[in-house]
Formats: sequence, C-alpha cells, structure tokens
Amino acid sequence: MNTAVAPLDPAALHDLAEGFAGRLVEPGAGGYEEARRVWNGSVDRRPALVAYCTGVADIAAVLRCVRVTGLPLAVRSGGHSFPGLSVVDGGIVLDLSAMRGVRVDPRARTARAQAGVLLGELDRETQYFGMAVPAGIVTHTGLTGLTLGGGIGWLERAYGLTVDQLLSVDLVTADGSFVTADERREPELFWALRGGGGNFGVVTEFTFRLNPVGPAVLAGPVLWAMEDSPRVLRFYRDWITDVPDALTTIVVHRRAQPLPTIPPELHGRPVVAVISCYAGDVEEGERVLRPLREFGAPLVDLCQPKPYLRHQAMFDPSFPHGWSYYVKSCDVDRLTDEVIDTTVAHCLRMESPESSVGIFQLGGAVARVGEDDTAFGGRTAGHTFNINGNSADPGRFPAERRWARGLWEALRPHHTGVYVNFLMDEGEGRVHEAYGAGKLARLRAVKRAYDPGNLFRSNQNITPA
Repeated sequence: MNTAVAPLDPAALHDLAEGFAGRLVEPGAGGYEEARRVWNGSVDRRPALVAYCTGVADIAAVLRCVRVTGLPLAVRSGGHSFPGLSVVDGGIVLDLSAMRGVRVDPRARTARAQAGVLLGELDRETQYFGMAVPAGIVTHTGLTGLTLGGGIGWLERAYGLTVDQLLSVDLVTADGSFVTADERREPELFWALRGGGGNFGVVTEFTFRLNPVGPAVLAGPVLWAMEDSPRVLRFYRDWITDVPDALTTIVVHRRAQPLPTIPPELHGRPVVAVISCYAGDVEEGERVLRPLREFGAPLVDLCQPKPYLRHQAMFDPSFPHGWSYYVKSCDVDRLTDEVIDTTVAHCLRMESPESSVGIFQLGGAVARVGEDDTAFGGRTAGHTFNINGNSADPGRFPAERRWARGLWEALRPHHTGVYVNFLMDEGEGRVHEAYGAGKLARLRAVKRAYDPGNLFRSNQNITPA
C-alpha cells in the first residue's frame, strides 16, 4: 500500500483555499481516511487533496489548480465507479457530494438535480409527486456517473434510459467555462454527454423529464433452485418475447442472502431469481406475470404490489460500501441454449455469498431511440450481463475475480458489445467496444473541442481526436 503522498504545492493550495467555500482535506488531516475511500473496498488510493465543492465557483477554482499544478484529477459524485476512477493517487479529487439539491416542477413534469445527488434522493423527491426518472438499481449510486454512461434500471423498457430523459446539462469545461448543453445550445456536446461519460467537463446540474410511476408497482423476485436454471431460463427466454414494455426484468444467479424477506432455510442456497418491475397497472401486471410465477416449482415468490421506493432499494444490501468488487460485462443478442448452459455451469461453481450474475433485459423504449441519436451504444442488444466477482473478505477476492473472468471468457463468442458503466479499467479496446468506431470518432471530435488536453482522463477515457 502506498502511504507516502507528496504534499500539494503550498502556493497552489493557498490560491485554491482563498475564497473556496467548500472543504479541503489533505493527507494527515482529520477526515482524510474517510475522504479517500470509495464504494469499492478493493480500491486503495491516496490523493494529495480532496476538494468538496459547493458550486460552480469552487469547481472552476479546482480546475484552475489542476491546470497550474499539472496533477491528475478525479471527479467524484457518488464514488460508485467499479474500477474506482473517482479517486486518484497523488492527485486532486473534485468531490461533488455537497451539491445535493433536487427541485421538482410537477406542472412541467421536470426535475432539476445537482451533481452530488444519489439515486435514492432523486427518487424520494420525484415520488412525492407520483413521478420518477429511470435511474439504476442501487439507491446509493451517484446520479452523475450513472447518467453520463447511459443509465439502465427498472424503468428502462417503459421509458428508456436515464439519458433519454435529459433535457439539459450544466457543466464546467476544462478551461473553466460554464456551459449549458441541450438540443439547441451546444447540441453536439449534448449528444456526447448522453452516454460518453465524464470526458467533457464537470456536471453541476441536470434537468430531467419526469414520467408517471407508482407510488405502487408490482415488483420483486421469484426464486428457483439454481439447478433448475436451464429450464427456467429457456422458459423465460420464450416468455419475454411478447411481454409489454411496462415490464422490465433482471435474472440473477447467486446464493440467497440472509434477508428478512428470504425464508431462513434458503439462506446461502444457490438460486436463480427472475426479478420483475411492472410499471403499469398492477392488475394488468398480475396477468402478465402469472405464467412466470406458476412455472416449475418456485422456492418462494416475493413479487407483490409495493412502493416503487422500496423496490428501488431492494439491491442495496447486496452491494454495500466496503466490499471488494470486480465486474466483467458484455451484451448479448439473445439467451441461446449455449449462452444459458454456459452461464449456469459457471454459476453452479460460484462460491462467494457476495458474488452474483445479473442479466438485464433490454428492448422496449431503450430500442426505440435511434442508435445514433445519443452516444450510448448497444440499444439493439437483447441483454446486458453483469458478472460480479465480489467478496466481503479481501483474502477471497482474487479467487472471485478469476471466477468472474472465467465466465466472461466462456461467453466471449456471444459478445456483441458492452455497457460502459460496467467496465473496469480495461483499456482503449474495451472503450471502442462500448461505442463502435463511428461513435468513437465523433466522441473524440467533441473531446478535442472541449478538453483538448485530456484533463478529464480518470474515466473510461476518450482521447481527443
């Protein structure tokens, strides 16, 4: 572990501190150990400074300091990046967590959300008015990173990705300029921000379109024994071919967690779960989901009407802060017999109670947006795999990483792309896979216009053309 950190140049620190409204935390100061930590406990980096910004002026001051010192920069919203790209050794972390305002306009059906907002905080405010922004599946995820990469979640088939709800984005660019991007102003930048990640500036605020949701949805998992998974997945594959767009499902293989909702006799047992969220009429959802719930011999059926807010939080215990996380991901066109059998064979060898495989159902509203209308890649994919080799015990983590890589490699003949938010630090080739040659060339041109020096490079980096 690297414990020695070169101090920030005193003159540069003095210039930054003068008039800075937020909090500056250096190595050795109270709160530094907490300030340098991110969600993924396997990431252990020691920045020279963590700057908690309160607004545009603070952000511009930090960017000026980075330009003067030449130190590497990481931008952090919720700190949920799988590879830990929101913290950097020896550099400056620009932290947005103090910027947590959400303002809903129920008449216009819009919400303005600052860059430090977490998904659960946005949900809480919008659900008060019976509306929501499609956004993720873990409530302590940062809104900014999730949005800029695309944003898949429980409402995607009904209403699209998080980026599909964007009306405008306010950000500070590498040279300190404040820019508002939307369909009229800076349209090419707006295109790039909808899937191109944090490559183009520091977001200060989003404006989203809201959609009617809840307050109750028909949602939750149906669990079968994992050894039944080949039959369950073949049924599931055929069943989803004509389900309404109001339904989004995620298939999960893992060991059943010791949660109050899970019968004690199932705790630790290998299971396959089909988790549903029906965003339309609950009675209609009951009819649509009946064939799934009656298939085979489920161990337990926990699908029921519930508040949307509760369903949004159901995965929170499965992905707490501090575990060691490693993910491999790929898109596939469909769940062929070979994809199913390969997946199940590897999942039956899963040992860690923290590891899991999530298979996200795409299509619906996601696929109705043109492939070139936003920078997000993979709208025509059938499913996205999220293979998690996780461990609460650091000593077991290397074995779980190997297991995750093994399944990903076995699925390689079926890869059609990858969701950029599910990438680790995997290099330029995988970034190319996420966007394709045409989009990547367009993104590089936008990068050259707004960040020619690649100041924003602690991300799934798009280099300037």
